[in-house]
Amino acid sequence: MTKINMKRVNDKVHFRAYNSSGNIASMDGSPGIGGEGKGVRPMELLLMSMAGCSSIDIVSILEKMRQGLETLDVQVEGFREEGAVPAVFTKIHIHYVLGGKLKEEKVKQAIDMSLGKYCSVSKMLEKAVEITSSYEIV
Repeated sequence: MTKINMKRVNDKVHFRAYNSSGNIASMDGSPGIGGEGKGVRPMELLLMSMAGCSSIDIVSILEKMRQGLETLDVQVEGFREEGAVPAVFTKIHIHYVLGGKLKEEKVKQAIDMSLGKYCSVSKMLEKAVEITSSYEIV
């Protein structure tokens, strides 16, 4: 079981969520509903979760493959349904920028293994959202 506690911080829509270790994620709504830019928006946090989940997998997989990963940067773009309420994601694209002494076939394999098998977040989201990925080695 995973448990999160969340508390409202102000009289608007700023919240802090706490995990069982005491780590904090600050969330805020859009300005249109009273948000003040004091945290990430919940849908942004969902994209961050996917990036974090898959990145942890990729680092672990590449280590097991004895690849010399030195840097990993990730960009995620989520495309939402226009004019709909709720405006859910219909497509997510995740792009990895990896640095180090890496074999391209190993990088591709690690990404495919993460998104296709190990990353709980992407596996959950793929049931409702088209997920695409790309990468580059620098």
